[in-house]
Amino acid sequence: MKDGLRQSMAWLHTWTGLLAGWILFLVFCTGAASYYKDEITLWMKPEVHQSMTRQVTPAAATAAAVAFLEQRAPRSDRWFIDLPGEREPTLRTMWAPPPADPAKAGEARPRRARLANATLDPATGEELAAARATRGGEFLYRMHFDLHYMPVIWSRWIVGICAMFMLVAILSGIVTHKRIFKDFFTFRPAKGQRSWLDAHNASAVLALPYHLMITYTGIVTLMFLYMPWGVKAVYQDERDKFFTELRQSVPPDPKASRIPAALTALPPLLAQATTAWGDGSVGRIIVNHPRQTNAMVAFYRRDGKDIAVDQPAMVFDGVTGALISPPEPKAAPAAHTQGVMIGLHAARFSSPALRALFFIAGLAGCAMVATGLVLWAVKERQKFAKALARGGRVSFGLRLVDGLNLGAIAGVPIAIAAYFWSNRLLPVGLAERPAMEAAWFFGAWGAAAVLALVRPTRRMWQVLLGAGGVLFAGLPVLNAVTTESHLAYSLSHGLLQVAGFDLVVLALGIGLLFAAKRMGSPRVKKEVKEPEVKQSKPVLARGAA
Repeated sequence: MKDGLRQSMAWLHTWTGLLAGWILFLVFCTGAASYYKDEITLWMKPEVHQSMTRQVTPAAATAAAVAFLEQRAPRSDRWFIDLPGEREPTLRTMWAPPPADPAKAGEARPRRARLANATLDPATGEELAAARATRGGEFLYRMHFDLHYMPVIWSRWIVGICAMFMLVAILSGIVTHKRIFKDFFTFRPAKGQRSWLDAHNASAVLALPYHLMITYTGIVTLMFLYMPWGVKAVYQDERDKFFTELRQSVPPDPKASRIPAALTALPPLLAQATTAWGDGSVGRIIVNHPRQTNAMVAFYRRDGKDIAVDQPAMVFDGVTGALISPPEPKAAPAAHTQGVMIGLHAARFSSPALRALFFIAGLAGCAMVATGLVLWAVKERQKFAKALARGGRVSFGLRLVDGLNLGAIAGVPIAIAAYFWSNRLLPVGLAERPAMEAAWFFGAWGAAAVLALVRPTRRMWQVLLGAGGVLFAGLPVLNAVTTESHLAYSLSHGLLQVAGFDLVVLALGIGLLFAAKRMGSPRVKKEVKEPEVKQSKPVLARGAA
């Protein structure tokens, strides 16, 4: 602290931002895309676009889903039914695969155990078998905090530590920049380090409340992972009991009875939930232990009514149809607070305009992290100006940072675009198709990262940014060539989700191409200031009075 508070905060801001910046750029990019994960998933299943124009009542969709699940998953312990909505017009079903040994039915499954799923035509109840298998926007959403190819716990610890670094960087940056709001209205292009600093300040201040909120709520979302001691001191190893008591809205799920019993009709129960919440308010139905004597049916209110992510539920007996849980249970204050924090982070409550604002703020976060990383390299390179002028080279550390910057800032957009391209180019019936789409993501990113580390030059910046721009801008063309849901068709038939995806990726592609063009422009020479001529004071003649 001998250099003063502001200088100490500048050092802290620099290094916390740099050490976590590359992972944070990935987190911001995939997090911004996650606001539209439902629309992304819909675009990545072009076979269901034709059924989007058909209207069907929630009761008919519920009956169709139950009939399908009774035939497809009669031994499953849990069914999930997602009813059609504005953002997801298809009828989605999921179910837990039955265990190989019925005696082990009550045992916990691994965290990454996949639920089987099927997309249905809500009008006919038939499975859209031709729909290609894909994780869609869920892959980018999970990448945001679970990463990939590593245990979930490790991933969340890595992302959580980076988020803590991010919060420190934001707070120290506020202290460091005493003219932060004044600098927001100042941008001097083609001025080298000054331009990068202006861009960093503008992108940071533009969405400063969002950056503080999204970072803090992201950490709080997983607070029981990072700070488990309070729960462990009271509940020891019974963590599930803690979460059951925390969320009192839904009764605890008993073990399967394995005694057959007929499942009650769900449409009448849906009518009761609709009466309590309003038309179109039920978003998800979960059936525990279907076709057994202790079956329970839970109706969850659709996201968007409250900020809290834990929406109210009505729970019925799955055999008699009797109401078990009231329609509007009062959540415990702690549970409601946690639900609000998660809701603010996920923004599921937002209207279309607010969701677009969250998306733009997320892009501003990407720009903030990217400009901060580049600014460090630009400032560090000035220390080697004399050595470079004599034909020398920069240090290994600076060259490594240049390569990592290029591999992250230009490589992540290439990876995301390649993921979308794989959805259209891979054969529809390919086995393990979702895994292959993920392999395209990491393959494209790995190739870009290798090129960036081998030649972290200005020319390579232009090449990789241009490649990302071409891939994004070419997606609407690829969509038109490979499917019938081209931009003109989607606009004329009211498929706004599909058309919106094409228009957004086109705009992103144009932006990356513009950045590549700017990187290809010649460097602006520094203006040489002429030395000021000091005017000497007039010399008085000797003897003058």
